[in-house]
Amino acid sequence: MRLASYALLALSAATAALSLPSRQHQFPLVLPSPANTIENSRDEAYWASEEGVGHFSQWSKAQKRNFVDDVRDGKASEWILVMGNEGGDLDSMTAALTWSYHLSHQHADTNKTIALLQTPRDALDLRPENKLALRNVLMSPGHRDLLTIDELPLPAEEIAEQLKSIVLVDHPAPLSVWQKAKIRSIFDHHRDRGAAPDAKPRLFEGTASCTTIVARTMLDELERRKEGEYHMPHEVVELILDAIALDSDGLSKGTPADKFTAARLLKRSNWSKQKLYDVMDRLDSEMKKAKKDLEELGVRDLLRRDWKGDLVETPEGRPNVHLGLASIPISLEDQIERTLHNTTQAWFVTEEKWSEEIGADITLALNSFKERDSHNKKIKTREIVLVVRPNDKLTEKDSDELFQIISNAVEQSPFLDAQPWKRAKELTARQMVWTHHIASGGRKLIRPIVEDAVAAWRL
Repeated sequence: MRLASYALLALSAATAALSLPSRQHQFPLVLPSPANTIENSRDEAYWASEEGVGHFSQWSKAQKRNFVDDVRDGKASEWILVMGNEGGDLDSMTAALTWSYHLSHQHADTNKTIALLQTPRDALDLRPENKLALRNVLMSPGHRDLLTIDELPLPAEEIAEQLKSIVLVDHPAPLSVWQKAKIRSIFDHHRDRGAAPDAKPRLFEGTASCTTIVARTMLDELERRKEGEYHMPHEVVELILDAIALDSDGLSKGTPADKFTAARLLKRSNWSKQKLYDVMDRLDSEMKKAKKDLEELGVRDLLRRDWKGDLVETPEGRPNVHLGLASIPISLEDQIERTLHNTTQAWFVTEEKWSEEIGADITLALNSFKERDSHNKKIKTREIVLVVRPNDKLTEKDSDELFQIISNAVEQSPFLDAQPWKRAKELTARQMVWTHHIASGGRKLIRPIVEDAVAAWRL
């Protein structure tokens, strides 16, 4: 799947890193050239451009080049792909990159290992915190050293059958396009969904960061190596610390595993002489500041910057449906102000175009923001925006039924206190917006409610 190119983000998140004396930046920001796509990868010029200067970047680019060449030469069966979830947050990206580096160095039979980011390359910078973290560890500013879903030489379904295996990180089960691939390992901090019971290692633990589980396993195996440790570049260590810091609020919300693993990593970093909580608090502040820098993003980019979607299997006789969920840290009213005509339906027009572009049958935008209550106290508010549209797969009757089933599930859920949006009168058929104030009411709560409702769709 190829997505249209996007307007370039403001560079404030990236340039903020220049003020950090402990991180060196030895390259200029070079923007990707539309002509230099993966199709040109047989051309030496493709690989010579947009160099990152760190060891990790150079290794990653070499792995990417070898992988692309091998797949084209019919050697995909020699490769292991490590992949996170399609939302592509810092935790998911870092966990995939970390484990792929470890596997490729740990055993001779796993040296053909590469991380796959299940995000299009032109969407990577829609997460400013990812852009900042990658820049801090000297990766290529144009992301030439990362393998993204739209750069696969063959369709994912086709490659899945050929691969040696895949590893899932920050994701409990493979997306439907990877179902025919052998799952080697799973590392996750979400609910175990029973996928690949024979995978090794298969670790599910309620840590703040999935990267913690990956990094702890990596360190354990690294330190037990009979032949001695392989080279662990400080860039990898510091990228891991960024991810753990952001997910654990600088360890203030970290589990013992997050804290002990961060302490082990700190000893291997360029900040080894500094205090753990001072470092993690600083990294958390840096990442959060960058993460909030979304002023330049329009509605389409807000929808796709943290998008997760896949097919939901329905009872026999019903079409399987593609359910997509976007997590957006901005209120619907503020998003409406970013549309051309500043109207509610202008927002839904943009949402419709995005849904059609990626083939989503049901879309939910899960918005979260802070507003002041009647006592002028800031409270966290959440919104659930539901859209179901008829298409070549779903009839008008199908769409009406699904919309009603999901609406009932949301409104009757004992875990939510969903109330109609104050501007609900502006909505049209098969559109609904609810508000609620459940602190844990993000995608992890809403997705199972909706998926279970859709899966139970009866004749």
